[in-house]
Amino acid sequence: MNDTLSTAFTNLNLSSGMQAVLQQLGYASMTPIQAASLPITLAGKDLIAQAKTGSGKTAAFSIPLLTSLNPRRYAVQAMVLCPTRELADQVTQELRRLARAADNIKILTLCGGSTMRPQIASLEHGAHIVVGTPGRIMDHIERGTLNLDALNTLVLDEADRMLDMGFVDAMAYVIRNCPRERQTMLFSATYPEGIARLARQFMRDPQEVTLPEQHEESKIRQRFYKIENAQRLAAVAILLKHYRPVSTLAFCNTKQQCRSLLELLHAQGIHALTLNGDMEQRERDQVLIQFANRSCSVLVATDVAARGLDIARLEAVINVDVTPDPEVHIHRIGRTGRADENGWALSLCGPTDRHRIIALAQMMKIEPEWHELNELQAEDDEPLVPPMVTLQILGGRKEKIRAGDVLGALTGDAGYQKEQIGKINVTEFSTYVAVDRHIAHAAVRKLNAGKVKGKQVRVRAL
Repeated sequence: MNDTLSTAFTNLNLSSGMQAVLQQLGYASMTPIQAASLPITLAGKDLIAQAKTGSGKTAAFSIPLLTSLNPRRYAVQAMVLCPTRELADQVTQELRRLARAADNIKILTLCGGSTMRPQIASLEHGAHIVVGTPGRIMDHIERGTLNLDALNTLVLDEADRMLDMGFVDAMAYVIRNCPRERQTMLFSATYPEGIARLARQFMRDPQEVTLPEQHEESKIRQRFYKIENAQRLAAVAILLKHYRPVSTLAFCNTKQQCRSLLELLHAQGIHALTLNGDMEQRERDQVLIQFANRSCSVLVATDVAARGLDIARLEAVINVDVTPDPEVHIHRIGRTGRADENGWALSLCGPTDRHRIIALAQMMKIEPEWHELNELQAEDDEPLVPPMVTLQILGGRKEKIRAGDVLGALTGDAGYQKEQIGKINVTEFSTYVAVDRHIAHAAVRKLNAGKVKGKQVRVRAL
């Protein structure tokens, strides 16, 4: 009991506005990383925190960052560097949710893959916080379009992955262009020498917080299935029909394997999408939105394509190909079994994969649980269908559309229950809303016939 009290957000010295927002968002007690780091960062000290995606680290740096912000000063006061655009978008969303208490805090995302001109125009209008990838932030500094004179907080999120992706020079350049008098928070799942070097160079007497890898065995249940290589792709469909997870992330080692698996799943009537490095950013965003809002059953990806992905409520991870790198395996399966949910981690092992599994089991200190594929029966012959369908509304932040406007249109004139509406994502030019599969066609018809925020809109089901 006392433990819950000591991790309550109400114990922290936060403004009443911030406390109210945390309560509204259902943040009752702190996660271990929040409880360990917030007292340090709220006191203005530099921090090095070892924590992985899904541990609550975004709120751990967002709360102190927002606390030291002056909303009346229109200048960039805080910056978050992220390895990928997806992670930058997630951080921006979380910051927007937590910033509700303050008046009109302007947050800009600056990433590669988008044209420069709109970003420059947005910067000219002024912003309080920028979130972006090192390369693009460096471009803006070099062009003189991003002024960091007023910066007081710098966050390096997933610093180890920024190093892995070759951003070390860009990161160093950006940090050198920040004022010396600032608070720096560095979050990293691992702590390689490159990170230690950055910290020694650019941080002031940082406090360190390390959390052990929290893959609670009870929450991630691992099973290894012996297969012949020729069975590999068909085995994925067998696993899906037996376990029937609502959302599954399937990892392949190559893009070609992803394409082959996608064809096989489609042929079996399984709603699957894929991510690959050749996709345009808009396509990639649409795929991620559909997967995260439960309107796609399986996302097929390589490790590179899945970088920075953090999906809440992921029931299963399937390792279609076993990775040669044990750390990558741990990272893959750690995406399921988040928060209080359980998750399956199912790995398909051909004759040549056995030695990899032995090395992996030694590193993870586990006894591999081996199974045969022929033990599995399809639980039922019903097709595996996602519970939601994503509707795309043409019009987004540019048209000043907010999530509440869409929810209002669906629960007001269209007459649907709040429970039939899922996640709503507002991007610059489009808005995506997940609705219960059974009402999807009618909802498209009603929205096209009605109005959102007093305007007629065009809507289609993806």
